[in-house]
Amino acid sequence: MTPTIPFGAITDEFSANLPIALPAMAAIGMTGVELRVVNVGSSAKNVMDLTDDECKIARELIAQQGMKTISIASPLLKCVLPDAPEVDQRFQQDIFNSKHTFEDQPRLADRAFALAEFFGASIVRVFSYWRTVDPDACFDRICSALANLATQAAPRGIKIGLENEHACNIGTAAESAKVLAAVSNENLKLVWDPANALVGGEDPYPGGFALLPFHRIAHVHAKDGRMVTGEDGAHVAEWGPLGTRHVDWKGQIAALKVGGYKGYIHLETHWPGPGGNKMEGSKICGWNLRGLLSE
Repeated sequence: MTPTIPFGAITDEFSANLPIALPAMAAIGMTGVELRVVNVGSSAKNVMDLTDDECKIARELIAQQGMKTISIASPLLKCVLPDAPEVDQRFQQDIFNSKHTFEDQPRLADRAFALAEFFGASIVRVFSYWRTVDPDACFDRICSALANLATQAAPRGIKIGLENEHACNIGTAAESAKVLAAVSNENLKLVWDPANALVGGEDPYPGGFALLPFHRIAHVHAKDGRMVTGEDGAHVAEWGPLGTRHVDWKGQIAALKVGGYKGYIHLETHWPGPGGNKMEGSKICGWNLRGLLSE
């Protein structure tokens, strides 16, 4: 059961504590690391807030497992866009220990690039500001911000990876394709998350995927879920074991292989796990992902 696409995970989906997360990931055969919330000391921090000494410890722990840092899962552009339509309150805003504002973005970009260089990561993940009630009204400003980041990152050999995030203005494949068409800078890539597109109301595969420029996909996030009706009558995401819900992961992975995809697929579990045991849930999803990648 050898995966034909390299895979890994956002480490805090297993545990924010790297000495716990990394061996669990390695036992599944994962070789890729994505850093978001990290604990190598006394408390968990967003990766952007790690001290230089904590970064050194984290890098050493990753190296000890023979693993490679693929992406810095930064919170860049995961904030309110000033002078924009009001934020759409239907979507949960996950901040992962990040409380940075619009004014912090230039400093965060510099820090994210420095972290990518330090860890040897080729991708800095970014977003498109918290989703408003009128995303189209924000489109030009989003494109401008992304183009600027891509231009800044290029001389450092770093790609900007825009994640389609349902809680942000660019949440579906259709919206992602529109941005990528508007920003011609090839250093802007996509972190494709089919499950996020599902929550955004799209059929991620095959429908959404067919809209994407394949060569602009630099990274893929894997989780699985379905939309259910909550107690208040609203449609909400119910996450579950990878490969058992409403994302056609078998078809999606097959299409990536046929297209000659060269990047990593990283687990972003989201499922709380059996009995609320997130570590066990991530192990289950990790083995499921390995199985899908080995077919």
